[in-house]
Amino acid sequence: MHKKYTIEERVRWGDVDAARIIFYGAYIRFFEFAETELFRAVNLPYSVMFDELDVWLPRVHIECDFHHAAQLDDLLEVSVYVGRFGNKSMRLDFEVRRKGETELVATAYFVLTSVRRDTFETVPIPEELRTRLAEYVKAS
Repeated sequence: MHKKYTIEERVRWGDVDAARIIFYGAYIRFFEFAETELFRAVNLPYSVMFDELDVWLPRVHIECDFHHAAQLDDLLEVSVYVGRFGNKSMRLDFEVRRKGETELVATAYFVLTSVRRDTFETVPIPEELRTRLAEYVKAS
């Protein structure tokens, strides 16, 4: 079993529409928060990754399914883990639940590609990144 890194985030006024239901674009921001904190938790904040590993990880694909509506003031648990590593890309999987509940509110995944900072040429995922995220990789 792999570990999932989980953050808590409250649905705020700016995240909802007139019906007080979360706007789909707010999920992307929550996913970004979870991703950022996962990298920070494995001692690989973006400043280190960009400056020391000399790569950027632009998103090339995002997919999200909405299972149940989150509403204003819901406290959400946003979990992230590595769905898979390819040679030059990786997939981050996300799960959203209301705090303390098992029912999924949303699921998503991002595909990130490893590119050189100076040329944007795709390059293999740095071994340091693979090693640090190893405990968060979903078993095949």
